[in-house]
Amino acid sequence: MPGKRTDDRTSADLEKENRRLRRAVEELSLLNDLAREIGASLDTEHVMSVIVHRSVDALGCEEAVVTLIDRKPEPEPHGHTLVRATAATSDHSAFHVKEALIGWMMVNGIPLAVNRPQEDKRLAHTAWDPRVRSILCVPLFVRGELIGVLAAYNSPTPGGFTDGDKRLLSIIASQSAQIVENARLHEEEKALELVRQELQLAHEIQAGLLPPPHPSVLGYDIAGVGIPARAVGGDYFDFIPACDDQVAICLGDVSGKGLPAALLMASLQATVRGQVLVDPRPGQCLERTNTLLSRSTPDHRFATCFYGLLDPKSHVLAYGSAGHERPILVTEQGEITRLETGGFVLSFQEGASFDEAKVALSERDVIVLYSDGITDAVNSVGDQFGEQRLVDFVRDHARDSAQRLIDDIVAAVRSHAGGKEQADDMTLVVIRRRPATAGRGEATDEDRGDGP
Repeated sequence: MPGKRTDDRTSADLEKENRRLRRAVEELSLLNDLAREIGASLDTEHVMSVIVHRSVDALGCEEAVVTLIDRKPEPEPHGHTLVRATAATSDHSAFHVKEALIGWMMVNGIPLAVNRPQEDKRLAHTAWDPRVRSILCVPLFVRGELIGVLAAYNSPTPGGFTDGDKRLLSIIASQSAQIVENARLHEEEKALELVRQELQLAHEIQAGLLPPPHPSVLGYDIAGVGIPARAVGGDYFDFIPACDDQVAICLGDVSGKGLPAALLMASLQATVRGQVLVDPRPGQCLERTNTLLSRSTPDHRFATCFYGLLDPKSHVLAYGSAGHERPILVTEQGEITRLETGGFVLSFQEGASFDEAKVALSERDVIVLYSDGITDAVNSVGDQFGEQRLVDFVRDHARDSAQRLIDDIVAAVRSHAGGKEQADDMTLVVIRRRPATAGRGEATDEDRGDGP
């Protein structure tokens, strides 16, 4: 009867609408619960755990996975998995989001349902786990940037994931992406703060390893300074007491910058100090230091070092260099000599030998040791401070006290750079023989910086 058929259609339509409304209510309830659980959280693992568990509950699927993308620059065009959270309804080894899926998301940026993975031509070259029957993958976008993907595996329905499933998972992803990103940024900020604290501690430790900047040596005015380009550096200087009132004076430069260089610097300093106690002669000390460093240092790491042994009684400096910049000697008459004798850089070749030489120091003679951070400093147009400019400056200021000469060199280098950020560690040591009229601890007018 016509009336009966009309009533049946109306009843069916009403039932369909009721099911749609019930599903909408369930989805709204799910989304509300999801927002409440993760909205105030800054714990990345907790946020993602809630997302995957809610996704499994919402779709009735076997497993859900959140994969975040580490946004690295080239040569990794698709980034790589940074964090993964998984929820599953059965006890089995977890499925993994394939790189092919991540790449597809980065290129297309839209949800992807694959209900027959082994037959789908869009991912034809992907080797799928045979347990995977269907996949639904949606992007996690924040301000137009893909930060990860949310994937669901194995729909409970024979036909696989539906358009409704795709819509619901997309809503979950869109509501969750910013919260995931906020949690990750918070944790990155905490990690960065920890790094800052560790660098500050490393800076304090390294500063404590350096000697007092003004050693007391009879008849001499000596000063040193180290200015790292970063919180910690690879340059070092040292004043080490040796036998018969002699003092070993070192300035070294380790390859690289930052913490790796600082660690090798500490190793170099400890090694040199130990070898001074065994035999302070320059050639012997550098040879043994090189042997020890060669056995404990990676092949791509090395260090340069100038080593001098000053005898304040005879006023003789015995010295050797391991590939370091040539110190500048300026006599009272303004004559320039470069101290060149030595050998290869340290840890370059085990068993290498190092020549040594001696130089007698007259009254008011000045020796300046420096690292390449001084001469390599550049200005905005790429012009280096350079060795000749340093030599001329030292000659013109050779009557200054050791500390004043250091301060003036540093000021001149920074003036040359014109505000350009320091790119390398800068280290200086100045050795100046006092005139005979100045006793131990007594400063002349020149030592105070008041001389001509």
